[in-house]
Amino acid sequence: MSIGVLDSFGRGRRASFATDPKSSKGRLVSEPESPTRTPFQRDRDRIIHSTAFRRLKHKTQVFVYHESDHYRTRLTHTIEVAQIARSLARALHLDEDLAEALALVHDFGHTPFGHAGERALDRAIRKWGGFDHNAQSLRIVAMLEKAYADFDGLNLTWECLEGLVKHNGPLLGQYADPDEKVDPYILEFNKTYDLRLEQFSSLEAQVAAISDDIAYNSHDIDDGVRAGLFQLEDMGELPLIRDILPELNQTYPDLERTRLLHEFTRRQITRMVEDVIVETRKNITQHNPQSVEDIYAANATIAKFSDDMQEADKAIKAFLFKHMYHSKPVMSIMRNAETIIEDLFTIYWRDPNHMPKEWGQNPMMELNEAAKARCIADFIAGQTDRYAIKEHERLFDVTPDLG
Repeated sequence: MSIGVLDSFGRGRRASFATDPKSSKGRLVSEPESPTRTPFQRDRDRIIHSTAFRRLKHKTQVFVYHESDHYRTRLTHTIEVAQIARSLARALHLDEDLAEALALVHDFGHTPFGHAGERALDRAIRKWGGFDHNAQSLRIVAMLEKAYADFDGLNLTWECLEGLVKHNGPLLGQYADPDEKVDPYILEFNKTYDLRLEQFSSLEAQVAAISDDIAYNSHDIDDGVRAGLFQLEDMGELPLIRDILPELNQTYPDLERTRLLHEFTRRQITRMVEDVIVETRKNITQHNPQSVEDIYAANATIAKFSDDMQEADKAIKAFLFKHMYHSKPVMSIMRNAETIIEDLFTIYWRDPNHMPKEWGQNPMMELNEAAKARCIADFIAGQTDRYAIKEHERLFDVTPDLG
Protein backbone atom coordinates (compact mmCIF):
# COMPACT_ATOMS: atom_id res chain seq x y z
CA MET A 1 0.00 0.00 0.00
CA SER A 2 1.44 3.42 -0.93
CA ILE A 3 1.45 6.26 1.56
CA GLY A 4 -0.36 9.38 0.40
CA VAL A 5 0.57 12.98 1.10
CA LEU A 6 -1.38 13.78 4.27
CA ASP A 7 -1.85 16.90 6.38
CA SER A 8 -0.77 14.86 9.40
CA PHE A 9 2.76 14.83 7.98
CA GLY A 10 3.15 18.57 8.46
CA ARG A 11 1.20 19.98 5.56
CA GLY A 12 -1.46 21.55 7.72
CA ARG A 13 -2.88 25.05 7.93
CA ARG A 14 -0.51 28.04 8.19
CA ALA A 15 -0.86 31.80 7.96
CA SER A 16 -0.82 33.16 4.41
CA PHE A 17 2.53 34.87 5.11
CA ALA A 18 4.18 31.72 6.47
CA THR A 19 6.62 29.72 4.38
CA ASP A 20 4.64 26.95 2.72
CA PRO A 21 6.61 23.71 2.21
CA LYS A 22 4.39 22.85 -0.77
CA SER A 23 5.76 25.97 -2.50
CA SER A 24 9.42 25.43 -1.62
CA LYS A 25 11.89 26.69 -4.21
CA GLY A 26 13.59 23.32 -3.97
CA ARG A 27 17.20 22.23 -3.56
CA LEU A 28 20.38 22.94 -5.46
CA VAL A 29 20.54 19.25 -6.38
CA SER A 30 17.07 18.06 -7.32
CA GLU A 31 15.64 15.16 -5.27
CA PRO A 32 12.33 13.29 -5.23
CA GLU A 33 9.94 14.50 -2.54
CA SER A 34 9.26 12.37 0.52
CA PRO A 35 5.75 10.95 0.90
CA THR A 36 5.92 11.23 4.70
CA ARG A 37 7.91 14.42 5.40
CA THR A 38 7.77 17.99 4.15
CA PRO A 39 10.96 19.45 2.65
CA PHE A 40 11.58 21.40 5.86
CA GLN A 41 11.15 18.31 8.02
CA ARG A 42 13.77 16.61 5.89
CA ASP A 43 16.06 19.63 6.37
CA ARG A 44 15.64 19.39 10.13
CA ASP A 45 16.32 15.66 10.13
CA ARG A 46 19.46 16.03 8.00
CA ILE A 47 20.74 18.74 10.34
CA ILE A 48 20.19 16.58 13.43
CA HIS A 49 21.90 13.56 11.86
CA SER A 50 24.93 15.53 10.65
CA THR A 51 28.45 15.32 12.05
CA ALA A 52 28.46 19.07 12.65
CA PHE A 53 25.43 18.77 14.93
CA ARG A 54 27.04 16.06 17.05
CA ARG A 55 30.19 18.14 17.45
CA LEU A 56 28.21 20.92 19.13
CA LYS A 57 28.16 18.71 22.25
CA HIS A 58 31.80 19.54 22.97
CA LYS A 59 31.97 23.11 21.72
CA THR A 60 32.14 26.07 24.09
CA GLN A 61 29.22 28.39 24.64
CA VAL A 62 30.99 30.53 27.28
CA PHE A 63 32.72 28.03 29.56
CA VAL A 64 35.10 25.39 28.21
CA TYR A 65 33.50 21.94 28.14
CA HIS A 66 35.40 20.38 31.06
CA GLU A 67 34.80 23.19 33.59
CA SER A 68 31.43 21.78 34.70
CA ASP A 69 28.80 19.37 33.44
CA HIS A 70 26.10 21.93 34.23
CA TYR A 71 27.16 24.83 31.98
CA ARG A 72 25.67 25.19 28.52
CA THR A 73 27.49 23.92 25.47
CA ARG A 74 26.74 24.86 21.87
CA LEU A 75 24.49 21.81 21.70
CA THR A 76 22.38 22.55 24.76
CA HIS A 77 22.15 26.21 23.69
CA THR A 78 21.01 25.11 20.24
CA ILE A 79 18.29 22.86 21.68
CA GLU A 80 17.03 25.71 23.86
CA VAL A 81 16.91 28.04 20.84
CA ALA A 82 14.99 25.43 18.86
CA GLN A 83 12.39 25.05 21.61
CA ILE A 84 11.79 28.79 21.76
CA ALA A 85 11.70 29.12 17.97
CA ARG A 86 9.15 26.37 17.66
CA SER A 87 6.96 27.98 20.33
CA LEU A 88 7.08 31.34 18.56
CA ALA A 89 6.37 29.76 15.18
CA ARG A 90 3.34 27.96 16.58
CA ALA A 91 1.95 31.11 18.19
CA LEU A 92 2.37 33.06 14.93
CA HIS A 93 1.07 30.24 12.68
CA LEU A 94 4.36 29.85 10.84
CA ASP A 95 6.04 26.68 9.62
CA GLU A 96 7.35 25.16 12.83
CA ASP A 97 9.67 22.72 11.10
CA LEU A 98 11.52 25.40 9.14
CA ALA A 99 11.88 27.58 12.25
CA GLU A 100 13.21 24.59 14.18
CA ALA A 101 15.62 23.60 11.40
CA LEU A 102 17.05 27.12 11.27
CA ALA A 103 17.47 27.20 15.04
CA LEU A 104 19.24 23.84 15.00
CA VAL A 105 21.70 24.83 12.25
CA HIS A 106 22.46 28.43 13.23
CA ASP A 107 25.65 27.66 15.23
CA PHE A 108 27.20 25.03 12.94
CA GLY A 109 30.03 27.35 11.93
CA HIS A 110 31.33 28.16 15.39
CA THR A 111 34.91 27.18 16.15
CA PRO A 112 36.14 25.43 19.28
CA PHE A 113 36.28 27.78 22.29
CA GLY A 114 33.47 30.00 21.05
CA HIS A 115 34.20 33.56 19.99
CA ALA A 116 37.78 33.28 21.23
CA GLY A 117 38.46 30.58 18.64
CA GLU A 118 36.74 32.64 15.98
CA ARG A 119 38.89 35.69 16.76
CA ALA A 120 42.08 33.64 16.54
CA LEU A 121 41.09 31.94 13.29
CA ASP A 122 39.98 35.24 11.77
CA ARG A 123 43.39 36.75 12.49
CA ALA A 124 45.15 33.71 11.06
CA ILE A 125 43.42 33.94 7.67
CA ARG A 126 42.56 37.64 7.51
CA LYS A 127 44.74 38.25 4.42
CA TRP A 128 42.71 35.57 2.61
CA GLY A 129 39.28 36.90 3.52
CA GLY A 130 39.03 36.24 7.26
CA PHE A 131 36.73 33.89 9.14
CA ASP A 132 33.01 34.38 9.80
CA HIS A 133 31.02 31.73 11.67
CA ASN A 134 27.83 32.46 9.71
CA ALA A 135 29.59 31.90 6.39
CA GLN A 136 31.20 28.80 7.88
CA SER A 137 27.76 27.43 8.67
CA LEU A 138 26.91 27.79 4.99
CA ARG A 139 30.18 26.09 3.97
CA ILE A 140 29.35 23.14 6.21
CA VAL A 141 25.82 22.56 4.91
CA ALA A 142 26.75 23.33 1.29
CA MET A 143 30.01 21.41 0.91
CA LEU A 144 31.93 20.23 3.99
CA GLU A 145 29.57 17.53 5.24
CA LYS A 146 30.47 14.34 3.34
CA ALA A 147 27.72 11.82 4.02
CA TYR A 148 25.41 11.58 1.01
CA ALA A 149 26.08 9.58 -2.13
CA ASP A 150 24.72 12.14 -4.59
CA PHE A 151 26.04 15.46 -3.26
CA ASP A 152 28.37 17.21 -0.84
CA GLY A 153 26.85 19.03 2.11
CA LEU A 154 23.25 18.48 3.22
CA ASN A 155 21.51 19.82 0.10
CA LEU A 156 19.09 21.85 2.20
CA THR A 157 16.15 23.71 0.71
CA TRP A 158 16.50 27.25 -0.64
CA GLU A 159 14.36 28.48 2.25
CA CYS A 160 16.65 26.93 4.84
CA LEU A 161 19.78 28.30 3.18
CA GLU A 162 18.43 31.82 2.79
CA GLY A 163 17.22 31.83 6.39
CA LEU A 164 20.60 30.61 7.62
CA VAL A 165 22.52 33.27 5.73
CA LYS A 166 20.14 36.21 6.32
CA HIS A 167 18.66 35.49 9.75
CA ASN A 168 20.00 38.84 11.02
CA GLY A 169 18.67 40.76 8.04
CA PRO A 170 19.66 41.64 4.45
CA LEU A 171 23.36 41.46 3.60
CA LEU A 172 23.25 43.75 0.56
CA GLY A 173 21.22 46.77 -0.50
CA GLN A 174 19.59 49.66 1.34
CA TYR A 175 18.55 47.66 4.43
CA ALA A 176 21.92 45.99 5.03
CA ASP A 177 24.21 47.08 7.84
CA PRO A 178 26.83 49.28 6.09
CA ASP A 179 29.44 48.33 8.69
CA GLU A 180 29.05 44.59 8.07
CA LYS A 181 31.28 43.11 5.38
CA VAL A 182 29.76 40.17 3.50
CA ASP A 183 31.97 37.09 3.57
CA PRO A 184 33.40 36.24 0.11
CA TYR A 185 32.11 32.67 0.29
CA ILE A 186 28.53 33.86 0.71
CA LEU A 187 28.88 36.16 -2.30
CA GLU A 188 30.41 33.36 -4.38
CA PHE A 189 27.75 30.85 -3.36
CA ASN A 190 25.07 33.41 -4.17
CA LYS A 191 26.24 33.46 -7.80
CA THR A 192 25.37 29.77 -8.04
CA TYR A 193 22.20 29.85 -5.95
CA ASP A 194 20.61 33.28 -5.57
CA LEU A 195 19.56 33.74 -1.93
CA ARG A 196 18.24 37.29 -2.49
CA LEU A 197 20.82 38.87 -0.20
CA GLU A 198 19.20 42.30 -0.50
CA GLN A 199 15.88 41.14 0.97
CA PHE A 200 14.72 40.22 4.46
CA SER A 201 14.47 36.58 5.46
CA SER A 202 11.30 34.63 6.15
CA LEU A 203 9.46 35.07 9.44
CA GLU A 204 10.62 31.58 10.37
CA ALA A 205 14.23 32.77 10.11
CA GLN A 206 13.41 35.94 12.01
CA VAL A 207 11.89 34.05 14.95
CA ALA A 208 14.88 31.68 14.99
CA ALA A 209 17.21 34.70 15.24
CA ILE A 210 15.35 36.37 18.09
CA SER A 211 15.04 33.01 19.86
CA ASP A 212 18.84 32.92 19.90
CA ASP A 213 18.87 36.26 21.75
CA ILE A 214 16.26 35.09 24.25
CA ALA A 215 18.05 31.80 24.91
CA TYR A 216 21.55 33.10 25.47
CA ASN A 217 20.45 36.10 27.53
CA SER A 218 18.60 33.85 29.94
CA HIS A 219 20.97 30.90 30.12
CA ASP A 220 24.10 33.07 30.30
CA ILE A 221 22.66 34.71 33.40
CA ASP A 222 22.03 31.24 34.80
CA ASP A 223 25.57 30.06 33.96
CA GLY A 224 27.14 33.29 35.23
CA VAL A 225 25.46 32.99 38.62
CA ARG A 226 26.38 29.30 38.86
CA ALA A 227 30.00 30.21 38.08
CA GLY A 228 30.03 32.80 40.87
CA LEU A 229 30.79 35.69 38.50
CA PHE A 230 27.83 37.70 39.81
CA GLN A 231 24.57 37.32 41.70
CA LEU A 232 21.02 37.95 40.55
CA GLU A 233 20.84 40.85 42.99
CA ASP A 234 23.69 42.55 41.09
CA MET A 235 21.27 42.88 38.17
CA GLY A 236 18.41 44.14 40.31
CA GLU A 237 18.27 47.62 38.73
CA LEU A 238 18.17 46.39 35.13
CA PRO A 239 14.89 46.62 33.18
CA LEU A 240 12.90 43.37 33.27
CA ILE A 241 15.11 42.00 36.05
CA ARG A 242 13.82 44.64 38.47
CA ASP A 243 10.28 43.42 37.79
CA ILE A 244 10.93 39.70 38.16
CA LEU A 245 13.19 39.59 41.22
CA PRO A 246 10.91 41.40 43.72
CA GLU A 247 7.99 39.33 42.48
CA LEU A 248 9.92 36.12 43.19
CA ASN A 249 11.23 37.27 46.55
CA GLN A 250 7.74 38.24 47.65
CA THR A 251 6.12 35.02 46.44
CA TYR A 252 8.92 32.70 47.61
CA PRO A 253 10.81 34.50 50.41
CA ASP A 254 12.64 31.40 51.61
CA LEU A 255 13.23 29.60 48.32
CA GLU A 256 16.62 27.94 47.98
CA ARG A 257 18.98 29.62 45.49
CA THR A 258 18.93 26.85 42.87
CA ARG A 259 15.15 26.91 42.63
CA LEU A 260 15.08 30.70 42.70
CA LEU A 261 17.50 30.84 39.77
CA HIS A 262 15.41 28.40 37.77
CA GLU A 263 12.20 30.29 38.51
CA PHE A 264 13.90 33.50 37.44
CA THR A 265 15.13 31.97 34.16
CA ARG A 266 11.77 30.53 33.17
CA ARG A 267 9.96 33.80 33.90
CA GLN A 268 12.52 35.80 31.95
CA ILE A 269 12.14 33.53 28.91
CA THR A 270 8.32 33.59 29.17
CA ARG A 271 8.14 37.39 29.28
CA MET A 272 10.53 37.83 26.38
CA VAL A 273 8.68 35.26 24.29
CA GLU A 274 5.30 36.81 25.05
CA ASP A 275 6.67 40.25 24.20
CA VAL A 276 7.86 39.01 20.79
CA ILE A 277 4.47 37.46 20.06
CA VAL A 278 2.58 40.67 20.88
CA GLU A 279 5.00 42.94 19.02
CA THR A 280 5.23 40.69 15.97
CA ARG A 281 1.45 40.40 15.70
CA LYS A 282 1.27 44.19 15.83
CA ASN A 283 3.87 44.46 13.06
CA ILE A 284 2.04 41.87 10.97
CA THR A 285 -1.13 43.94 11.23
CA GLN A 286 0.77 47.07 10.26
CA HIS A 287 2.58 45.56 7.27
CA ASN A 288 -0.38 43.35 6.30
CA PRO A 289 1.67 40.72 4.41
CA GLN A 290 -0.39 38.39 2.23
CA SER A 291 2.39 35.97 1.35
CA VAL A 292 5.95 35.05 2.26
CA GLU A 293 7.05 37.15 -0.71
CA ASP A 294 5.67 40.19 1.12
CA ILE A 295 7.83 39.26 4.11
CA TYR A 296 10.92 39.05 1.87
CA ALA A 297 10.10 42.43 0.30
CA ALA A 298 9.29 44.25 3.57
CA ASN A 299 11.24 47.33 4.60
CA ALA A 300 11.88 46.18 8.17
CA THR A 301 12.29 43.17 10.44
CA ILE A 302 8.83 42.06 11.56
CA ALA A 303 9.61 39.58 14.35
CA LYS A 304 11.18 41.63 17.11
CA PHE A 305 10.96 42.93 20.67
CA SER A 306 8.90 45.92 21.74
CA ASP A 307 10.86 49.12 22.40
CA ASP A 308 10.82 48.48 26.15
CA MET A 309 12.02 44.92 25.76
CA GLN A 310 14.74 46.03 23.33
CA GLU A 311 16.05 48.32 26.06
CA ALA A 312 15.95 45.47 28.56
CA ASP A 313 17.75 43.21 26.07
CA LYS A 314 20.50 45.81 25.55
CA ALA A 315 20.93 46.33 29.29
CA ILE A 316 21.23 42.59 29.95
CA LYS A 317 23.79 42.19 27.15
CA ALA A 318 25.84 45.13 28.45
CA PHE A 319 25.86 43.64 31.95
CA LEU A 320 26.90 40.21 30.65
CA PHE A 321 29.70 41.67 28.52
CA LYS A 322 31.16 43.44 31.53
CA HIS A 323 30.60 40.86 34.24
CA MET A 324 30.83 37.60 32.29
CA TYR A 325 32.25 37.62 28.76
CA HIS A 326 34.94 40.19 29.66
CA SER A 327 35.45 39.10 33.26
CA LYS A 328 39.01 38.29 34.27
CA PRO A 329 38.44 34.53 34.80
CA VAL A 330 36.75 34.06 31.42
CA MET A 331 39.16 36.33 29.52
CA SER A 332 42.18 34.54 30.98
CA ILE A 333 40.91 31.18 29.78
CA MET A 334 39.90 32.59 26.39
CA ARG A 335 43.35 34.10 25.81
CA ASN A 336 44.83 30.65 26.35
CA ALA A 337 42.21 29.19 24.01
CA GLU A 338 43.21 31.68 21.31
CA THR A 339 46.82 30.59 21.71
CA ILE A 340 45.82 26.96 21.11
CA ILE A 341 44.02 27.88 17.85
CA GLU A 342 46.89 30.09 16.67
CA ASP A 343 49.45 27.36 17.40
CA LEU A 344 47.41 24.73 15.56
CA PHE A 345 47.04 26.92 12.48
CA THR A 346 50.77 27.67 12.44
CA ILE A 347 51.87 24.06 12.69
CA TYR A 348 49.34 22.84 10.13
CA TRP A 349 50.48 25.58 7.78
CA ARG A 350 54.10 24.55 8.11
CA ASP A 351 53.33 20.88 7.64
CA PRO A 352 49.82 19.90 6.50
CA ASN A 353 50.68 16.24 7.11
CA HIS A 354 50.03 16.88 10.80
CA MET A 355 46.35 16.86 9.80
CA PRO A 356 44.46 13.65 8.94
CA LYS A 357 45.16 12.39 5.41
CA GLU A 358 41.86 13.56 3.93
CA TRP A 359 42.73 17.10 5.01
CA GLY A 360 46.51 17.27 4.78
CA GLN A 361 46.59 15.67 1.32
CA ASN A 362 43.50 17.44 0.00
CA PRO A 363 44.23 18.60 -3.61
CA MET A 364 42.87 22.03 -2.63
CA MET A 365 45.97 22.51 -0.48
CA GLU A 366 48.12 22.65 -3.63
CA LEU A 367 46.13 25.30 -5.51
CA ASN A 368 47.35 28.46 -3.80
CA GLU A 369 47.88 29.99 -0.38
CA ALA A 370 44.27 31.14 -0.07
CA ALA A 371 42.92 27.64 -0.73
CA LYS A 372 45.45 26.17 1.71
CA ALA A 373 44.50 28.65 4.43
CA ARG A 374 40.81 28.01 3.95
CA CYS A 375 41.27 24.24 4.07
CA ILE A 376 43.20 24.49 7.35
CA ALA A 377 40.57 26.87 8.75
CA ASP A 378 37.81 24.42 7.80
CA PHE A 379 39.61 21.64 9.65
CA ILE A 380 40.22 23.70 12.79
CA ALA A 381 36.71 25.19 12.81
CA GLY A 382 35.22 21.71 12.79
CA GLN A 383 37.17 20.61 15.85
CA THR A 384 35.57 20.32 19.26
CA ASP A 385 37.21 21.90 22.30
CA ARG A 386 38.35 18.46 23.43
CA TYR A 387 39.85 17.56 20.04
CA ALA A 388 41.69 20.89 19.76
CA ILE A 389 43.23 20.47 23.22
CA LYS A 390 44.32 16.90 22.46
CA GLU A 391 45.78 17.99 19.11
CA HIS A 392 47.79 20.70 20.84
CA GLU A 393 49.03 18.24 23.45
CA ARG A 394 50.05 15.86 20.65
CA LEU A 395 51.93 18.49 18.65
CA PHE A 396 53.44 20.73 21.33
CA ASP A 397 55.42 20.18 24.52
CA VAL A 398 53.33 22.62 26.57
CA THR A 399 49.60 23.30 26.22
CA PRO A 400 47.98 26.37 27.83
CA ASP A 401 45.82 25.60 30.85
CA LEU A 402 42.08 25.94 30.26
CA GLY A 403 41.07 24.55 33.65
